[in-house]
Amino acid sequence: MMDLTIENITQNVHEINSRCSDRRFRYVLERVVVHLHDLVRETRLSTTEWMTALEFLTEVGQTCTEVRQEFILLSDVLGVSLLVDSIDHPKPKGATEGTVLGPFHTHEAKEASNGGAIASDPDGQPLLVLCKVTDSAGQPIANAKIDVWETDSKGFYDVQYSVRDGPDGRAVLTSDENGRFWFKAIVPVPYPIPSDGPVGKLLSKLQRHPYRPSHMHFMFNSPGYDPLITALYLKDDPYESSDAVFGVKNTLVVNLKKVENSDLAQRYGVDVGCALMEYDFALVTEEAVMELRHKNASEAMVAQGKNMQFVDGLPIPDVD
Repeated sequence: MMDLTIENITQNVHEINSRCSDRRFRYVLERVVVHLHDLVRETRLSTTEWMTALEFLTEVGQTCTEVRQEFILLSDVLGVSLLVDSIDHPKPKGATEGTVLGPFHTHEAKEASNGGAIASDPDGQPLLVLCKVTDSAGQPIANAKIDVWETDSKGFYDVQYSVRDGPDGRAVLTSDENGRFWFKAIVPVPYPIPSDGPVGKLLSKLQRHPYRPSHMHFMFNSPGYDPLITALYLKDDPYESSDAVFGVKNTLVVNLKKVENSDLAQRYGVDVGCALMEYDFALVTEEAVMELRHKNASEAMVAQGKNMQFVDGLPIPDVD
């Protein structure tokens, strides 16, 4: 631990950290140290730049509140959130793809009956949402819990208002015996992610816009199935191909329709001409996801020339 140099500091940090008994934590931290040290050496990072980074991260933490997660936002705009979800929740062909959670999910949403309205915004364009949730074989999944949330017509989530009466634009629904669930909402609109904090300043520095395309969030939970966090995006939105948080996937882009049948309108309690969103979601079993995750990780480790073993489904060096 003496006479530390640019060349030997990394190995010395590894050696003192090697006392940790948690092998997975030790491995992850080792790789963090390697990449951080290599970044500093590669870019010849200055003291001023180092301090700027520390102050930036400090401001990110100070911006976080119970209803605003600036660190998730930072992870989103750097593409990390989507990367983690794609690796940890791989999807076989035919399964609904996941996407970013975003910083405005809360646990305040109340359970709602199918057919109810999740939004009270009088200025929003009425929307009927008809969906179905099945397994990968197309069999309906009954009693799945579906957390849905969206902004109001002005592009703000309920938690972004300093004065509010409670949750709005969000609800938790339950699929029926046929795997179906339906509700009334408003047509999603594009909106900017919060740009008044450090992440907004970062986007401005990068000359990137802060906008997300029109979308509605969905989160599925059902015993035995891998949780699914996803969203549906409206086709031909002006920000469809430049989402600030990299969330759009082709399979999640939908065309809005209209309720043209009077019988359908009467059945669901909407007017003829009401906007209509339809989508069938397919969940994957926890076992299938675990197997696919292990397969993908094993192939990735081989490609990197690493000899690894797996503990709790996560890779660690075979020999410390």
